[in-house]
Amino acid sequence: MRGPERPALVFADSRGQIIEFAELEMVGAHAGRWVRLQPGDWIPLPEGSELFMLPDRVPVGFDPSSGQFVVLDKNPYDPSFSAYAVAAFVAPAHTATHLAAYRTRVDAKVLPLFSYAAVGWYKNTFVTTAIRVDPDERQDYRHFNLKKISSNARKIMKAHQNNRLIQHLGRCALSYACPAARNFFMRRWEAPLPSSPVCNARCLGCISHQEHPDICVSQERIRFVPTPDEIAEVALTHLHYAEDGIVSFGQGCEGEPLLQAKTLEKAVKIIRSRTQKGTINVNTNASIPEAVDRLFNAGVDSIRVSMNSARQKYYKAYHRPVSYSFEDVKESIKVAKTHGRFVSLNYFIFPGFTDDPDEISALLAFLDECPVDLIQMRNFNIDPEWYLQEIDFSPGGPPVGIRKWMKIIKQHFPQIRFGYFNPRLR
Repeated sequence: MRGPERPALVFADSRGQIIEFAELEMVGAHAGRWVRLQPGDWIPLPEGSELFMLPDRVPVGFDPSSGQFVVLDKNPYDPSFSAYAVAAFVAPAHTATHLAAYRTRVDAKVLPLFSYAAVGWYKNTFVTTAIRVDPDERQDYRHFNLKKISSNARKIMKAHQNNRLIQHLGRCALSYACPAARNFFMRRWEAPLPSSPVCNARCLGCISHQEHPDICVSQERIRFVPTPDEIAEVALTHLHYAEDGIVSFGQGCEGEPLLQAKTLEKAVKIIRSRTQKGTINVNTNASIPEAVDRLFNAGVDSIRVSMNSARQKYYKAYHRPVSYSFEDVKESIKVAKTHGRFVSLNYFIFPGFTDDPDEISALLAFLDECPVDLIQMRNFNIDPEWYLQEIDFSPGGPPVGIRKWMKIIKQHFPQIRFGYFNPRLR
């Protein structure tokens, strides 16, 4: 019998109902390795999180009486039906420390592009393995009044019918539930400035363009390059109304913004000629150092560089760069620091890979060569098994755990902050 100090396993039945099974403990996973949880590894499921039933995945629990992991391939309350694994997509500002534990059936399709944290049942509530890494509430569920967002979006879209970018953001907010687009129409916090319909990488987990036949894109990519005036109108409107506002190029609904550097440069110059308020940020793969230099000269305040790994082998295997190198990424960060500007790493957190000893060593060396100000601990939205297979991951040793990983980074670089969002700098 499971001890009362640990959460119970949950599974989904054939109708998608989530059921507690108290005979087994909830289990986590680190890069495919099943892990028995310890007190302190879980928190109540944050508001705004979602629960997923995983098709063709069988849940795994831990039996403390035998000291063994147990694959629960049948519904224990009705063995004539299968049991399905359940995972949590944790709310923004939270980072998963363990992934869901399961066994995949033969010929299973690749999972959609979400993150899959472990989930269980403890003291009459769902729990998950995650930590809150950013106190900022800009994407907290309770702040999103859907009726007001819809009303504001339709009014602003009608008032700016000739601005294609505002029309695009309206679709992002109303059809794809993009938090950044929603905040634009609420005139608060961080607003998006998608600008590039093309990219110079072929990331495995791209949410707006996919080559894999089993993976559907979760956002429609912008199909045009907005004019500098269209971009500036969005940015100036937002920075006028939003207290401590941020506008960011480089969104999930576009390719690589640096490929439109000339357009962005003109837009930033227009914005900065009319206001010094707010932060202008670029989310980027940092592939073109010369473009980074031009944008900082124009008035950009910060960049956020996306990376799955500090090791070139795994970086290339995931991002699949077309016309740039890993050295270009490093050079772009160095260019940013020569301007004295703020640099974040959008570091995709994958428990068991991120905290692998060899990855930690590589990241420390990377940060020593390319100083950054903030590591945004974003959950990696990808099928865990597919990812590890595609990059041909070979563990360097037992993972140390995400909490200890954070401590190691802090010990070597005490000035580096951890977070989830682009910070306000002005």
